[in-house]
Amino acid sequence: MKKFLMAYVVTLLAFLVLDGLWLGVLMGPTYRALLGPLMLDQPLLAPATVFYLLYVVGCVVFVVLPATTWQRATVLGALLGLVAYGTYDLSNWATLHGWSAQLALMDMTWGAFATCIACAVGYWAARRMTPV
Repeated sequence: MKKFLMAYVVTLLAFLVLDGLWLGVLMGPTYRALLGPLMLDQPLLAPATVFYLLYVVGCVVFVVLPATTWQRATVLGALLGLVAYGTYDLSNWATLHGWSAQLALMDMTWGAFATCIACAVGYWAARRMTPV
């Protein structure tokens, strides 16, 4: 249980830092320009919180804890991010006006990258900070 909690907290922190930089500093204006009126002025905190908490459970259960090497954690993390973000982005592209291929590909790439890094950091923490 200690290993799970350590992996969870560290993976969550890594993902929050990465996504905060991406959404808040690097790409906020781009998303606003691409999404226009679809984007809220301020995100709703309750669903955002549930997303982050739940998504990181998936990262830890499906990637961080089962991985046997950091390389496997990065590859599986990237795959999980691609699948999860792809499900969201491709569904939106297929059903919403204003959701472009550019937005879908950009967001899917980000999801793969951010999940890859967060899972690698979580893997490192689980292996280094708790006994095997």
